[in-house]
Amino acid sequence: MAAQDDIRRLALGLPEANEQDHHGIPSFRVNGKIFCTIHQDQPRMMLKLAPEDQHNLCAGRAGTIEPVPGYWGRKGSTFVYYEQVELEELAQLIRLAWAGVAPKRLAKAQGDA
Repeated sequence: MAAQDDIRRLALGLPEANEQDHHGIPSFRVNGKIFCTIHQDQPRMMLKLAPEDQHNLCAGRAGTIEPVPGYWGRKGSTFVYYEQVELEELAQLIRLAWAGVAPKRLAKAQGDA
């Protein structure tokens, strides 16, 4: 079971990632682009995924991984209820979101491009 401290550690462990406030919640960014936020109202986080990755990851996982409702969800914003996800999978999901917004030079250097 993952916790907010795990999310923070994993996100900030990625190259050039930093934490900033985003409307009162922690957000993690690379090159100024958000790849992850931690919601405070319930144990969930938002990851910015490619729509195809979102579709594949959400299949059969309602209540664990699901699109954000509305416009942002159609663009890949995805809720992950992190207490229901193993730490190894969470690390992979955060890295996938990071790689989707990181500059190509960073992603390539990390083997994600």
